[in-house]
Amino acid sequence: MSLAPHLPALQVVLPLLTAPAAVLLRSGGAAFLLVTAAAWGAFAISLGLWQQTAGGEVISYAIGNWPPPWGIELRVDRLSAFVLVLVAGMAAVVLPYCRQSIEREIPRDQHYLFYAMFALCLTGLLGITITGDAFNIFVFLEISSLATYVLIALGRDRRALVAAYQYLIVGTIGATFIVIGIGLLYLTTGTLNLADIGTRLPQVSGERPVLAALAFLTVGICLKLALFPLHQWLPNAYTFAPSAVTAFLAATATKVSVYVLLRFYFSVFGESLVFDRLPLPGIMLLLSLAAMFVASAVAAFQDDLKRLLAYSSVAQIGYITLGLSFDSQSGLTATIVHLFNHGLTKGALFMLAGCLVAVAGGSGLARLAGIGRAMPVTAFGIVLGGLSLIGVPGTVGFVSKWYLVLAALEKGQWWLVMAIVGSSLLAVVYVWRFVEIAWFREPPAGLPADRRLPLSLQAPAWLLVAATVYFGLDASFTVGSAAAAAEQLLGMTR
Repeated sequence: MSLAPHLPALQVVLPLLTAPAAVLLRSGGAAFLLVTAAAWGAFAISLGLWQQTAGGEVISYAIGNWPPPWGIELRVDRLSAFVLVLVAGMAAVVLPYCRQSIEREIPRDQHYLFYAMFALCLTGLLGITITGDAFNIFVFLEISSLATYVLIALGRDRRALVAAYQYLIVGTIGATFIVIGIGLLYLTTGTLNLADIGTRLPQVSGERPVLAALAFLTVGICLKLALFPLHQWLPNAYTFAPSAVTAFLAATATKVSVYVLLRFYFSVFGESLVFDRLPLPGIMLLLSLAAMFVASAVAAFQDDLKRLLAYSSVAQIGYITLGLSFDSQSGLTATIVHLFNHGLTKGALFMLAGCLVAVAGGSGLARLAGIGRAMPVTAFGIVLGGLSLIGVPGTVGFVSKWYLVLAALEKGQWWLVMAIVGSSLLAVVYVWRFVEIAWFREPPAGLPADRRLPLSLQAPAWLLVAATVYFGLDASFTVGSAAAAAEQLLGMTR
């Protein structure tokens, strides 16, 4: 029997089954091998799904042979396949890094629990991306969130518990808003199937419950994706979580939330309701610009490398939502391509930061003084990632900002072009701050003489650094997939 027709189900089931298996094994080494194999299997499946949808096809998989909208549907189109590749690919790269990273940061007797939670988090993120059912978005969102709270709390600093608790409170508020919005949609349309809701809503789009549902979902999802000023949970979570957890979450979690926002805006509510009848584009534009400038300015004053990169993530989320505010195919393409490109860049940066933490014993900039001379290769990798955040040609960051500039020019908004360039110059400030500390400061006393790092720490990080350069030089996969996804999304609403 061919497994090809069942790839959508296997995409979620494969990592899901490894979570309880990892607990039953009660061995960190065995759990590592099992979850890593499942992640690479999920990555292979995501590539298969991307290939199947490359021609514009939409894959519909009916759970239990109950046809949609009566039964639960897994649905894969160009956008969801592209995000699946990012999520599964990042898990496949981060897990080999986890082996040595958590050895230094998490007690050995908790390692098998770490891998179980990682598998659940991966399951939730993949499930959110592939499900065609509104309520199951909420279910998978809770699975990934609950696992994330535990993963953050495993950080060796006691402040990780506070960060996890803060994220739990904010995440619960966001999830409550989301489930209220979904409930209002069900009340109005009588269905939970996303595609079915999209076909029924035009008949009732003037009713207040629909507008209320849109408002609740927008606020709830923006809490999850950390759009300024709803980002307060993110800096502490990224700073105090174990380095491997931070790398995975920064590369995937907020990106999946952006995917959910796109899915509801274009596949469910429709472009005319969201962008023509409501002032959402203007609001999104203002919040995006605030994120780009305020968060970048705050990043420049941080005294901790991981916190600096966390505020940088808030600023980069502003670029992602800026493309959405243009309400054009080029703007939507910029949003989707930056969703992918920023995942690569920030995953690489946080893994390299974890390498520095493994040697210096912390991510405070004072502890990293002179680290560029002690660990030049790793520090140079961070500089390359920083160049991508700035948007220097030859990196994926340049590709993203180029398409944002094109979208602004298409609208005739020259002042937005200047805003994009100006905010990029703020990124120069915080990237240079690391360069100045790493190469032009004297190292602190007590820096370990043995600064060698295992290949399992360095290789995954440098694989992502290489990807930020490769896809910056050859953007056919990223831009091609993003443009096709944007075209398909807009075609659903026109």
